Amino acid sequence: MPKHSMRAVTAVAALACLTAVGAAPAGPARPTTAATATGPVPRATAPPSSPAVRFVPGACPQPPEPIEALGDARCGVLQVPENRSRPGGRTIELAVAVIPALAPAKPAKEPVVFMAGGPGADTFDDIPFLVDSGLNKDRELIVMAQRGNLYDRPNLACPEVDRFNAEAVGLGYDAKQAEDLLLKAVEECRGRLTSQGVDLSAYNTTENAADFADLRKALDIPRWNVYGYSYGSDLALTYLRRHPEGVRAVAVDSVAPPQYATLPWTWSSVAEGIDNIFEACAAQPACKDRYPDLRRTLTEQVRRLEAQPLTLDVAPPGGGKPVKVVLDGGALLNLIVAYTPRPKDVPAALTELAAGNPERFAQARAAGSVQNVGAFAHGLTNSVACAEWAPGYAEADVLAAGRKAFPGWPDTVLAQAPQLPFQYPVCRLWNVPDRAAVQRVATAGAIPVLLVSGTFDVKTGASWAEEAARTLPRSTTVQIPGIGHWVVPQSPCAQRVLASFLDRPTAPPDTGCVDGLEPQPFTIIPE
Repeated sequence: MPKHSMRAVTAVAALACLTAVGAAPAGPARPTTAATATGPVPRATAPPSSPAVRFVPGACPQPPEPIEALGDARCGVLQVPENRSRPGGRTIELAVAVIPALAPAKPAKEPVVFMAGGPGADTFDDIPFLVDSGLNKDRELIVMAQRGNLYDRPNLACPEVDRFNAEAVGLGYDAKQAEDLLLKAVEECRGRLTSQGVDLSAYNTTENAADFADLRKALDIPRWNVYGYSYGSDLALTYLRRHPEGVRAVAVDSVAPPQYATLPWTWSSVAEGIDNIFEACAAQPACKDRYPDLRRTLTEQVRRLEAQPLTLDVAPPGGGKPVKVVLDGGALLNLIVAYTPRPKDVPAALTELAAGNPERFAQARAAGSVQNVGAFAHGLTNSVACAEWAPGYAEADVLAAGRKAFPGWPDTVLAQAPQLPFQYPVCRLWNVPDRAAVQRVATAGAIPVLLVSGTFDVKTGASWAEEAARTLPRSTTVQIPGIGHWVVPQSPCAQRVLASFLDRPTAPPDTGCVDGLEPQPFTIIPE
Protein backbone atom coordinates (compact mmCIF):
# COMPACT_ATOMS: atom_id res chain seq x y z
CA MET A 1 0.00 0.00 0.00
CA PRO A 2 1.22 3.53 -0.67
CA LYS A 3 3.14 5.58 1.79
CA HIS A 4 1.83 9.13 1.44
CA SER A 5 1.11 11.70 -1.17
CA MET A 6 4.68 12.96 -1.35
CA ARG A 7 5.97 9.67 -2.69
CA ALA A 8 5.07 7.48 -5.61
CA VAL A 9 3.72 4.14 -4.45
CA THR A 10 3.95 0.95 -6.40
CA ALA A 11 1.70 -2.02 -6.83
CA VAL A 12 1.62 -3.49 -3.38
CA ALA A 13 2.78 -0.67 -1.21
CA ALA A 14 0.47 0.03 1.73
CA LEU A 15 -2.78 1.92 2.16
CA ALA A 16 -1.63 4.97 3.30
CA CYS A 17 -3.72 3.17 1.00
CA LEU A 18 -6.53 2.89 3.39
CA THR A 19 -9.24 4.53 1.33
CA ALA A 20 -12.77 5.57 2.05
CA VAL A 21 -15.59 7.97 1.29
CA GLY A 22 -17.97 10.07 3.26
CA ALA A 23 -21.34 10.46 4.87
CA ALA A 24 -23.16 9.12 1.81
CA PRO A 25 -20.78 6.35 0.71
CA ALA A 26 -20.60 5.46 -2.96
CA GLY A 27 -19.11 2.11 -2.04
CA PRO A 28 -20.43 -0.99 -0.29
CA ALA A 29 -22.89 -1.02 2.58
CA ARG A 30 -21.58 -0.66 6.09
CA PRO A 31 -20.02 -3.89 7.30
CA THR A 32 -22.30 -6.03 9.40
CA THR A 33 -19.41 -6.86 11.71
CA ALA A 34 -19.00 -3.24 12.84
CA ALA A 35 -20.15 -2.49 16.37
CA THR A 36 -20.78 1.00 17.62
CA ALA A 37 -19.07 1.82 20.91
CA THR A 38 -16.48 3.15 21.62
CA GLY A 39 15.15 -9.46 8.00
CA PRO A 40 16.74 -10.53 11.05
CA VAL A 41 15.51 -12.71 13.90
CA PRO A 42 14.99 -10.82 17.18
CA ARG A 43 18.00 -10.91 19.47
CA ALA A 44 15.93 -12.00 22.45
CA THR A 45 14.99 -15.63 22.91
CA ALA A 46 11.73 -16.83 24.38
CA PRO A 47 11.73 -16.44 28.19
CA PRO A 48 9.96 -18.91 30.46
CA SER A 49 7.21 -16.43 31.40
CA SER A 50 5.54 -13.35 29.93
CA PRO A 51 8.28 -10.71 29.51
CA ALA A 52 8.07 -7.32 31.17
CA VAL A 53 7.76 -4.18 29.10
CA ARG A 54 10.69 -1.81 29.33
CA PHE A 55 12.34 1.03 27.45
CA VAL A 56 16.06 0.53 26.84
CA PRO A 57 18.00 3.70 25.88
CA GLY A 58 20.30 3.34 22.91
CA ALA A 59 21.64 4.84 19.71
CA CYS A 60 19.30 6.45 17.21
CA PRO A 61 18.75 4.74 13.85
CA GLN A 62 21.07 5.90 11.09
CA PRO A 63 19.10 6.20 7.85
CA PRO A 64 21.03 6.33 4.55
CA GLU A 65 19.99 9.98 4.27
CA PRO A 66 20.72 11.49 7.71
CA ILE A 67 17.78 13.02 9.58
CA GLU A 68 18.89 16.22 11.29
CA ALA A 69 16.31 16.01 14.09
CA LEU A 70 17.78 12.71 15.28
CA GLY A 71 21.01 14.50 16.14
CA ASP A 72 19.49 15.89 19.36
CA ALA A 73 17.01 13.08 20.00
CA ARG A 74 16.93 10.57 22.83
CA CYS A 75 16.53 7.12 21.31
CA GLY A 76 16.22 3.52 22.31
CA VAL A 77 13.97 0.52 21.94
CA LEU A 78 10.71 -0.47 23.60
CA GLN A 79 10.75 -4.16 24.50
CA VAL A 80 7.25 -5.69 24.43
CA PRO A 81 5.72 -9.15 24.11
CA GLU A 82 5.29 -10.21 20.49
CA ASN A 83 1.86 -11.67 21.28
CA ARG A 84 0.20 -10.53 24.48
CA SER A 85 -2.39 -13.31 24.27
CA ARG A 86 0.32 -15.97 24.56
CA PRO A 87 2.15 -15.71 27.89
CA GLY A 88 5.67 -17.05 27.72
CA GLY A 89 6.27 -15.81 24.18
CA ARG A 90 9.27 -13.91 23.02
CA THR A 91 10.05 -10.20 23.21
CA ILE A 92 10.32 -7.87 20.24
CA GLU A 93 12.00 -4.47 20.03
CA LEU A 94 10.49 -1.28 18.61
CA ALA A 95 12.67 1.70 17.67
CA VAL A 96 11.83 4.94 19.51
CA ALA A 97 13.03 8.53 19.22
CA VAL A 98 12.12 11.45 21.50
CA ILE A 99 12.79 14.67 19.60
CA PRO A 100 13.14 17.78 21.79
CA ALA A 101 10.99 20.87 21.43
CA LEU A 102 12.47 23.67 19.35
CA ALA A 103 11.58 26.04 22.20
CA PRO A 104 13.44 24.24 25.01
CA ALA A 105 13.23 27.12 27.49
CA LYS A 106 9.53 26.56 28.12
CA PRO A 107 8.16 23.56 26.26
CA ALA A 108 4.59 22.39 26.71
CA LYS A 109 4.47 19.64 29.30
CA GLU A 110 2.45 17.18 27.23
CA PRO A 111 4.38 15.74 24.26
CA VAL A 112 2.82 14.58 21.00
CA VAL A 113 3.24 10.99 19.84
CA PHE A 114 3.08 10.21 16.14
CA MET A 115 1.34 7.22 14.53
CA ALA A 116 2.46 6.73 10.94
CA GLY A 117 0.54 5.62 7.88
CA GLY A 118 0.99 2.44 5.94
CA PRO A 119 0.99 0.07 7.67
CA GLY A 120 4.51 -0.95 6.82
CA ALA A 121 6.16 2.32 5.81
CA ASP A 122 9.34 3.55 7.49
CA THR A 123 8.13 5.77 10.34
CA PHE A 124 11.49 7.52 10.83
CA ASP A 125 11.37 8.64 7.21
CA ASP A 126 8.41 10.85 8.22
CA ILE A 127 10.34 12.83 10.84
CA PRO A 128 11.48 15.67 8.51
CA PHE A 129 7.87 16.25 7.42
CA LEU A 130 6.74 16.35 11.05
CA VAL A 131 9.45 18.79 12.09
CA ASP A 132 8.81 21.03 9.08
CA SER A 133 5.12 21.00 10.05
CA GLY A 134 5.91 22.33 13.52
CA LEU A 135 4.96 19.23 15.52
CA ASN A 136 7.90 19.82 17.88
CA LYS A 137 7.77 23.61 17.85
CA ASP A 138 6.91 23.87 21.53
CA ARG A 139 6.59 20.28 22.74
CA GLU A 140 8.49 17.03 22.49
CA LEU A 141 7.72 14.80 19.51
CA ILE A 142 7.80 11.05 20.12
CA VAL A 143 8.16 8.69 17.18
CA MET A 144 7.97 4.90 17.44
CA ALA A 145 8.22 2.48 14.54
CA GLN A 146 5.13 0.26 14.57
CA ARG A 147 5.93 -3.39 15.17
CA GLY A 148 7.61 -5.03 12.21
CA ASN A 149 8.82 -1.76 10.67
CA LEU A 150 12.30 -0.83 9.57
CA TYR A 151 14.70 -0.50 12.58
CA ASP A 152 12.54 -2.92 14.64
CA ARG A 153 13.45 -6.47 15.62
CA PRO A 154 12.04 -8.36 13.83
CA ASN A 155 11.63 -6.32 10.66
CA LEU A 156 8.84 -7.71 8.48
CA ALA A 157 10.37 -6.46 5.24
CA CYS A 158 9.74 -8.50 2.10
CA PRO A 159 12.59 -7.88 -0.36
CA GLU A 160 10.91 -10.51 -2.52
CA VAL A 161 7.88 -8.22 -2.94
CA ASP A 162 10.07 -5.16 -3.56
CA ARG A 163 11.79 -7.01 -6.40
CA PHE A 164 8.40 -8.01 -7.79
CA ASN A 165 7.28 -4.37 -7.69
CA ALA A 166 10.33 -3.35 -9.72
CA GLU A 167 9.55 -6.03 -12.31
CA ALA A 168 5.79 -5.36 -12.32
CA VAL A 169 6.11 -2.07 -14.23
CA GLY A 170 6.77 -4.18 -17.32
CA LEU A 171 3.66 -6.31 -16.81
CA GLY A 172 -0.04 -5.65 -17.10
CA TYR A 173 -1.34 -4.31 -13.79
CA ASP A 174 -3.97 -7.06 -13.54
CA ALA A 175 -2.22 -9.67 -15.72
CA LYS A 176 -2.12 -13.34 -14.71
CA GLN A 177 1.67 -13.25 -14.90
CA ALA A 178 1.73 -10.37 -12.41
CA GLU A 179 -0.53 -12.28 -10.05
CA ASP A 180 1.60 -15.42 -10.26
CA LEU A 181 4.83 -13.55 -9.61
CA LEU A 182 3.34 -11.58 -6.72
CA LEU A 183 2.00 -14.73 -5.05
CA LYS A 184 5.37 -16.41 -5.44
CA ALA A 185 7.07 -13.42 -3.78
CA VAL A 186 4.53 -13.36 -0.94
CA GLU A 187 4.87 -17.09 -0.35
CA GLU A 188 8.65 -16.81 -0.19
CA CYS A 189 8.47 -13.89 2.24
CA ARG A 190 5.98 -15.67 4.48
CA GLY A 191 8.06 -18.81 4.53
CA ARG A 192 11.21 -16.91 5.43
CA LEU A 193 9.55 -14.91 8.23
CA THR A 194 7.81 -17.89 9.81
CA SER A 195 11.00 -19.96 9.63
CA GLN A 196 12.59 -17.22 11.74
CA GLY A 197 9.87 -17.69 14.35
CA VAL A 198 7.79 -14.59 13.54
CA ASP A 199 4.19 -14.91 14.73
CA LEU A 200 2.42 -13.18 11.85
CA SER A 201 -0.89 -13.12 13.72
CA ALA A 202 0.59 -10.76 16.32
CA TYR A 203 1.18 -7.92 13.86
CA ASN A 204 -2.18 -6.16 14.03
CA THR A 205 -3.76 -2.89 15.15
CA THR A 206 -4.73 -4.18 18.60
CA GLU A 207 -1.11 -5.05 19.41
CA ASN A 208 0.12 -1.81 17.80
CA ALA A 209 -2.20 0.18 20.05
CA ALA A 210 -1.06 -1.73 23.13
CA ASP A 211 2.56 -0.97 22.19
CA PHE A 212 1.85 2.76 22.32
CA ALA A 213 0.03 2.41 25.63
CA ASP A 214 3.07 0.61 27.00
CA LEU A 215 5.40 3.26 25.58
CA ARG A 216 3.64 6.05 27.49
CA LYS A 217 4.02 4.13 30.74
CA ALA A 218 7.61 3.09 30.04
CA LEU A 219 8.59 6.71 29.41
CA ASP A 220 6.70 7.77 32.56
CA ILE A 221 4.53 10.30 30.71
CA PRO A 222 1.33 11.18 32.62
CA ARG A 223 -0.49 12.58 29.59
CA TRP A 224 0.27 13.05 25.92
CA ASN A 225 -1.31 14.09 22.64
CA VAL A 226 -1.71 11.74 19.69
CA TYR A 227 -1.33 12.60 16.00
CA GLY A 228 -1.81 9.96 13.29
CA TYR A 229 -2.44 9.96 9.56
CA SER A 230 -3.98 7.42 7.15
CA TYR A 231 -3.50 3.97 8.72
CA GLY A 232 -2.17 5.92 11.69
CA SER A 233 -5.64 7.47 12.06
CA ASP A 234 -7.14 3.97 12.20
CA LEU A 235 -4.52 3.12 14.82
CA ALA A 236 -5.03 6.37 16.77
CA LEU A 237 -8.79 5.87 16.96
CA THR A 238 -8.28 2.24 18.01
CA TYR A 239 -5.77 3.38 20.62
CA LEU A 240 -8.23 5.99 21.95
CA ARG A 241 -10.97 3.37 22.19
CA ARG A 242 -8.85 0.73 23.92
CA HIS A 243 -6.41 2.89 25.95
CA PRO A 244 -7.99 6.29 26.68
CA GLU A 245 -6.08 6.76 29.93
CA GLY A 246 -3.37 9.40 29.66
CA VAL A 247 -4.70 10.84 26.38
CA ARG A 248 -5.08 14.63 26.40
CA ALA A 249 -6.15 15.07 22.75
CA VAL A 250 -6.15 13.18 19.45
CA ALA A 251 -5.64 14.61 15.96
CA VAL A 252 -6.21 12.40 12.94
CA ASP A 253 -5.28 13.33 9.39
CA SER A 254 -6.61 11.64 6.21
CA VAL A 255 -9.08 9.68 8.26
CA ALA A 256 -9.69 5.94 7.99
CA PRO A 257 -12.38 5.04 10.56
CA PRO A 258 -11.60 1.53 11.82
CA GLN A 259 -15.25 0.45 11.70
CA TYR A 260 -15.36 0.93 7.91
CA ALA A 261 -11.90 -0.07 6.72
CA THR A 262 -12.38 -2.93 4.25
CA LEU A 263 -11.06 -3.75 0.80
CA PRO A 264 -14.28 -2.96 -1.14
CA TRP A 265 -14.45 0.38 0.66
CA THR A 266 -11.34 1.61 -1.15
CA TRP A 267 -13.24 2.30 -4.37
CA SER A 268 -15.49 4.99 -2.95
CA SER A 269 -12.54 7.11 -1.82
CA VAL A 270 -10.96 6.94 -5.25
CA ALA A 271 -14.20 8.11 -6.84
CA GLU A 272 -14.67 10.92 -4.31
CA GLY A 273 -11.13 12.24 -4.67
CA ILE A 274 -11.11 12.12 -8.47
CA ASP A 275 -14.53 13.78 -8.63
CA ASN A 276 -13.26 16.57 -6.37
CA ILE A 277 -10.20 17.12 -8.58
CA PHE A 278 -12.35 17.30 -11.71
CA GLU A 279 -14.89 19.61 -10.05
CA ALA A 280 -12.11 21.92 -8.91
CA CYS A 281 -10.85 22.08 -12.51
CA ALA A 282 -14.37 22.93 -13.71
CA ALA A 283 -14.48 25.78 -11.17
CA GLN A 284 -11.37 27.40 -12.70
CA PRO A 285 -12.30 29.04 -16.04
CA ALA A 286 -8.95 28.35 -17.71
CA CYS A 287 -9.03 24.71 -16.66
CA LYS A 288 -12.66 24.25 -17.63
CA ASP A 289 -12.08 25.76 -21.08
CA ARG A 290 -8.98 23.66 -21.79
CA TYR A 291 -10.24 20.39 -20.30
CA PRO A 292 -14.05 20.45 -20.70
CA ASP A 293 -14.97 16.81 -19.97
CA LEU A 294 -12.37 15.12 -17.81
CA ARG A 295 -14.64 12.33 -16.56
CA ARG A 296 -15.28 11.20 -20.11
CA THR A 297 -11.58 11.52 -20.97
CA LEU A 298 -10.57 9.37 -18.01
CA THR A 299 -13.16 6.71 -18.79
CA GLU A 300 -12.15 6.61 -22.46
CA GLN A 301 -8.46 6.27 -21.64
CA VAL A 302 -9.01 3.55 -19.04
CA ARG A 303 -11.10 1.58 -21.53
CA ARG A 304 -8.66 2.14 -24.41
CA LEU A 305 -5.55 1.17 -22.47
CA GLU A 306 -7.20 -1.85 -20.92
CA ALA A 307 -8.18 -3.07 -24.38
CA GLN A 308 -4.84 -2.16 -26.00
CA PRO A 309 -2.09 -1.55 -23.42
CA LEU A 310 0.90 0.55 -24.40
CA THR A 311 4.33 -1.06 -24.10
CA LEU A 312 7.13 1.50 -23.98
CA ASP A 313 10.80 1.84 -23.11
CA VAL A 314 11.06 4.74 -20.67
CA ALA A 315 13.85 6.14 -18.52
CA PRO A 316 12.90 6.51 -14.83
CA PRO A 317 12.42 10.13 -13.70
CA GLY A 318 15.73 10.12 -11.84
CA GLY A 319 17.57 9.08 -14.97
CA GLY A 320 19.25 5.86 -15.94
CA LYS A 321 18.74 3.14 -18.50
CA PRO A 322 15.24 2.95 -20.04
CA VAL A 323 13.03 0.18 -18.72
CA LYS A 324 10.09 -1.61 -20.28
CA VAL A 325 6.77 -0.34 -18.95
CA VAL A 326 3.24 -1.49 -19.66
CA LEU A 327 0.55 1.16 -19.32
CA ASP A 328 -2.92 -0.36 -19.15
CA GLY A 329 -6.18 0.79 -17.59
CA GLY A 330 -5.36 -0.52 -14.11
CA ALA A 331 -1.91 1.07 -14.15
CA LEU A 332 -3.38 4.41 -15.28
CA LEU A 333 -5.88 4.52 -12.44
CA ASN A 334 -3.38 3.44 -9.81
CA LEU A 335 -0.86 6.06 -10.89
CA ILE A 336 -3.53 8.70 -10.21
CA VAL A 337 -4.23 7.11 -6.81
CA ALA A 338 -0.49 7.22 -6.07
CA TYR A 339 -0.39 10.97 -6.90
CA THR A 340 1.86 10.45 -9.91
CA PRO A 341 1.29 12.86 -11.53
CA ARG A 342 0.24 15.36 -8.89
CA PRO A 343 -3.46 16.41 -8.87
CA LYS A 344 -2.76 19.80 -10.45
CA ASP A 345 -1.18 17.99 -13.43
CA VAL A 346 -3.80 15.25 -13.86
CA PRO A 347 -6.04 17.15 -16.34
CA ALA A 348 -3.02 17.99 -18.50
CA ALA A 349 -1.65 14.45 -18.32
CA LEU A 350 -4.99 12.89 -19.29
CA THR A 351 -5.42 15.31 -22.19
CA GLU A 352 -1.90 14.60 -23.45
CA LEU A 353 -2.55 10.86 -23.16
CA ALA A 354 -5.75 11.17 -25.20
CA ALA A 355 -3.75 13.07 -27.86
CA GLY A 356 -1.21 10.26 -28.11
CA ASN A 357 1.40 11.53 -25.64
CA PRO A 358 1.67 9.16 -22.63
CA GLU A 359 4.94 10.62 -21.34
CA ARG A 360 3.78 11.82 -17.91
CA PHE A 361 2.09 8.55 -16.99
CA ALA A 362 4.77 6.38 -18.60
CA GLN A 363 7.53 8.11 -16.65
CA ALA A 364 5.54 7.73 -13.44
CA ARG A 365 5.14 4.02 -14.18
CA ALA A 366 8.87 3.72 -14.85
CA ALA A 367 9.60 5.25 -11.44
CA GLY A 368 8.36 2.02 -9.87
CA SER A 369 11.28 0.14 -11.39
CA VAL A 370 13.52 1.73 -8.75
CA GLN A 371 12.74 0.21 -5.36
CA ASN A 372 14.29 0.75 -1.94
CA VAL A 373 14.60 -2.97 -1.37
CA GLY A 374 14.00 -4.06 2.22
CA ALA A 375 12.74 -0.71 3.55
CA PHE A 376 9.01 -1.42 3.48
CA ALA A 377 7.44 -3.92 5.92
CA HIS A 378 5.09 -5.69 3.51
CA GLY A 379 4.67 -8.36 6.18
CA LEU A 380 2.96 -5.87 8.49
CA THR A 381 0.80 -4.65 5.60
CA ASN A 382 -0.40 -8.16 4.83
CA SER A 383 -0.99 -9.11 8.45
CA VAL A 384 -3.21 -6.04 8.96
CA ALA A 385 -4.94 -6.19 5.58
CA CYS A 386 -5.65 -9.91 5.77
CA ALA A 387 -6.83 -9.93 9.39
CA GLU A 388 -8.76 -6.64 9.45
CA TRP A 389 -9.67 -5.37 5.97
CA ALA A 390 -10.30 -8.49 3.90
CA PRO A 391 -12.55 -10.67 6.13
CA GLY A 392 -16.29 -10.67 5.55
CA TYR A 393 -15.97 -9.78 1.87
CA ALA A 394 -14.71 -11.48 -1.30
CA GLU A 395 -13.41 -10.58 -4.75
CA ALA A 396 -17.01 -10.17 -5.96
CA ASP A 397 -17.60 -7.45 -3.37
CA VAL A 398 -14.55 -5.51 -4.54
CA LEU A 399 -15.82 -5.73 -8.12
CA ALA A 400 -19.33 -4.62 -7.12
CA ALA A 401 -17.92 -1.61 -5.25
CA GLY A 402 -15.77 -0.73 -8.27
CA ARG A 403 -18.74 -0.93 -10.62
CA LYS A 404 -20.71 1.38 -8.35
CA ALA A 405 -17.87 3.90 -8.18
CA PHE A 406 -17.03 3.84 -11.92
CA PRO A 407 -19.95 2.49 -13.97
CA GLY A 408 -18.96 1.20 -17.38
CA TRP A 409 -15.29 0.67 -16.64
CA PRO A 410 -13.72 -2.70 -17.53
CA ASP A 411 -14.20 -5.38 -14.89
CA THR A 412 -10.52 -6.28 -15.13
CA VAL A 413 -9.70 -2.85 -13.67
CA LEU A 414 -12.49 -2.82 -11.10
CA ALA A 415 -11.78 -6.32 -9.77
CA GLN A 416 -8.62 -5.14 -7.95
CA ALA A 417 -8.79 -2.98 -4.84
CA PRO A 418 -6.79 0.17 -5.67
CA GLN A 419 -3.12 -0.23 -4.74
CA LEU A 420 -3.79 -3.71 -3.32
CA PRO A 421 -3.97 -5.94 -6.40
CA PHE A 422 -4.69 -9.63 -5.87
CA GLN A 423 -5.09 -9.07 -2.12
CA TYR A 424 -7.54 -11.93 -1.59
CA PRO A 425 -5.20 -14.54 -3.14
CA VAL A 426 -2.40 -12.95 -1.10
CA CYS A 427 -4.47 -13.32 2.06
CA ARG A 428 -5.16 -16.98 1.36
CA LEU A 429 -1.41 -17.48 1.37
CA TRP A 430 -0.70 -15.19 4.32
CA ASN A 431 -3.23 -17.10 6.44
CA VAL A 432 -3.72 -15.03 9.58
CA PRO A 433 -6.82 -15.16 11.85
CA ASP A 434 -9.87 -13.01 11.16
CA ARG A 435 -9.87 -9.97 13.48
CA ALA A 436 -12.70 -7.99 11.86
CA ALA A 437 -15.08 -8.25 14.82
CA VAL A 438 -12.36 -6.99 17.18
CA GLN A 439 -11.17 -4.16 14.95
CA ARG A 440 -14.24 -2.81 13.13
CA VAL A 441 -15.53 -0.89 16.12
CA ALA A 442 -16.32 2.82 16.22
CA THR A 443 -14.52 5.00 18.75
CA ALA A 444 -16.61 7.05 21.17
CA GLY A 445 -15.85 9.23 24.16
CA ALA A 446 -15.39 12.76 25.42
CA ILE A 447 -11.68 13.27 24.71
CA PRO A 448 -11.19 16.13 22.19
CA VAL A 449 -10.52 14.96 18.63
CA LEU A 450 -9.53 16.94 15.54
CA LEU A 451 -10.18 15.31 12.13
CA VAL A 452 -8.36 16.87 9.16
CA SER A 453 -8.95 15.91 5.51
CA GLY A 454 -7.96 17.10 2.05
CA THR A 455 -10.55 17.39 -0.68
CA PHE A 456 -8.19 15.83 -3.26
CA ASP A 457 -7.57 12.72 -1.14
CA VAL A 458 -8.11 9.65 -3.34
CA LYS A 459 -7.01 7.21 -0.63
CA THR A 460 -9.07 8.23 2.39
CA GLY A 461 -11.98 10.26 1.06
CA ALA A 462 -12.45 13.57 2.85
CA SER A 463 -16.07 12.93 3.80
CA TRP A 464 -15.21 9.88 5.90
CA ALA A 465 -13.98 12.16 8.67
CA GLU A 466 -17.59 13.21 9.22
CA GLU A 467 -18.56 9.58 9.64
CA ALA A 468 -15.84 9.02 12.24
CA ALA A 469 -16.97 12.16 14.10
CA ARG A 470 -20.52 10.86 14.62
CA THR A 471 -19.55 9.04 17.81
CA LEU A 472 -17.05 11.67 18.98
CA PRO A 473 -19.09 14.46 20.63
CA ARG A 474 -16.06 16.70 21.27
CA SER A 475 -14.68 16.53 17.76
CA THR A 476 -14.02 19.07 15.01
CA THR A 477 -13.75 18.18 11.32
CA VAL A 478 -11.78 20.37 8.92
CA GLN A 479 -11.47 19.98 5.14
CA ILE A 480 -8.59 21.67 3.34
CA PRO A 481 -9.41 22.40 -0.32
CA GLY A 482 -7.03 21.15 -3.00
CA ILE A 483 -4.88 18.96 -0.76
CA GLY A 484 -4.41 15.22 -1.17
CA HIS A 485 -3.34 12.51 1.26
CA TRP A 486 -1.52 13.46 4.50
CA VAL A 487 -2.70 17.03 4.77
CA VAL A 488 -0.66 18.71 7.50
CA PRO A 489 2.80 18.60 5.82
CA GLN A 490 1.27 20.06 2.63
CA SER A 491 -0.83 22.85 4.13
CA PRO A 492 0.39 25.75 6.31
CA CYS A 493 -3.26 26.38 7.15
CA ALA A 494 -3.70 22.81 8.42
CA GLN A 495 -0.53 23.26 10.47
CA ARG A 496 -2.02 26.34 12.13
CA VAL A 497 -5.28 24.54 12.84
CA LEU A 498 -3.42 21.61 14.40
CA ALA A 499 -1.23 23.91 16.50
CA SER A 500 -4.22 25.79 17.88
CA PHE A 501 -5.94 22.49 18.70
CA LEU A 502 -2.92 21.14 20.56
CA ASP A 503 -2.55 24.43 22.45
CA ARG A 504 -6.14 24.31 23.76
CA PRO A 505 -7.92 21.08 22.80
CA THR A 506 -10.97 21.88 24.94
CA ALA A 507 -11.65 25.07 22.94
CA PRO A 508 -12.72 25.23 19.28
CA PRO A 509 -9.58 25.25 17.12
CA ASP A 510 -8.79 28.35 15.08
CA THR A 511 -9.97 27.44 11.58
CA GLY A 512 -10.10 30.98 10.21
CA CYS A 513 -7.38 30.31 7.65
CA VAL A 514 -9.61 27.73 5.92
CA ASP A 515 -12.11 30.38 4.84
CA GLY A 516 -11.41 31.44 1.28
CA LEU A 517 -8.84 28.71 0.58
CA GLU A 518 -8.89 27.54 -3.04
CA PRO A 519 -7.01 24.77 -4.84
CA GLN A 520 -3.93 26.01 -6.66
CA PRO A 521 -4.29 26.60 -10.41
CA PHE A 522 -4.14 23.51 -12.58
CA THR A 523 -1.44 23.10 -15.21
CA ILE A 524 -2.65 24.41 -18.57
CA ILE A 525 -0.96 23.05 -21.70
CA PRO A 526 -1.14 24.80 -25.09
CA GLU A 527 -3.77 23.60 -27.54
